[in-house]
Amino acid sequence: MVIGAGIGGLTVARALALRGADVTVLEQAPEITEVGAGLQVSPNGAVVLRALGLEAALSARALEAQAVSLRDYGGAPVVRIDLTQLDMRGYYFVHRADLIDILADGARDAGARLRLLQKVVGVTPGDRPRVDLANGASLTADLVIGADGLKSTARAALNGAAAPFFTRQIAWRAVVPDDGASPLEAQVFMGPHRHLVSYPLRDGRQRNIVAVQERAAWAAESWSQEDDPMALRAAFGDFCPEVQDFLGRIEKVHLWGLFRHPVAEAWHGGGVALMGDAAHPTLPFMAQGACMALEDAWVLADELDGTDTLDALLARYQSRRRDRTQRIVNAANGNAWKYHLSFGPLRWAAHTAMRLGGTLAPEKMARQFDWIYAHDVTHPPDIG
Repeated sequence: MVIGAGIGGLTVARALALRGADVTVLEQAPEITEVGAGLQVSPNGAVVLRALGLEAALSARALEAQAVSLRDYGGAPVVRIDLTQLDMRGYYFVHRADLIDILADGARDAGARLRLLQKVVGVTPGDRPRVDLANGASLTADLVIGADGLKSTARAALNGAAAPFFTRQIAWRAVVPDDGASPLEAQVFMGPHRHLVSYPLRDGRQRNIVAVQERAAWAAESWSQEDDPMALRAAFGDFCPEVQDFLGRIEKVHLWGLFRHPVAEAWHGGGVALMGDAAHPTLPFMAQGACMALEDAWVLADELDGTDTLDALLARYQSRRRDRTQRIVNAANGNAWKYHLSFGPLRWAAHTAMRLGGTLAPEKMARQFDWIYAHDVTHPPDIG
């Protein structure tokens, strides 16, 4: 039984069903849908979709990235990493709703059942773990998988309540119309205490925008909270004309606070297992939230295909995943400051160093994240 029909929950449902498991996914929403937003699926996530037979569907609805471009907030280029020169197959820009559609169809096609309007209010680990629903019903299964996100009921059942730390950063996100002529690259505009990321979606007809600002005032940790587009335009009013063009197209924007959560100590116990944001919530500064959930799904299904006891199989799953996810979470925690340098001479020096690196050793600069992108969980642990 999988709690949550998000990216991780639907992926693990397909992965397990393809291996012969009897899988039911519980989703509290009335339909399988996602709020409008884009995401990046880097090669380490794409290999999972490839292994599950879904990369062709992804490729048909996504754009394959050609580059990542870092620029100063005034518009001056800093460094451009050409992904086409790195043999980096499968780096995609995709609308979150499109990926959810692909995964939901994939889960159903594999034989998993998706049950909607099933709000989980309690999880009780045990020999036969129990899930309690808001409608008063209780369900049991051999294994309950908590893919229920930041406010996971399953995580609380295994680890107790946790108090996240507000990072004093907030983020806006929006999707705006585009003309289809934009380059197939992620653009990062870096300014004092702020940065903005933008990339094309859906054949270039749309553009995803994520803007982050340091702010002392607290903001709710909710992707559904709306804000006035004028507040975003005011916060980035001194950025270059290209950014002003993006911001001028925004009609609807969401705002959420960025909170730092610890990686869960216990990922399993009493027939309950955690994955995705339920196990290791991350800040968005490495664009790895979706990919970590994809990786988790494959490894969890792979381990559950073994013949040992359930506890031993789940212990191996946690062992294979915890150090890697902790390293990625740590990298994301420490990455924002590089984009937010406010002292002019320091920012100039840092950007100059990046320019030189991109000119003199472009491959070395690009390969610094091979430990993330080149990782392939679909290979046995002793190979990849």
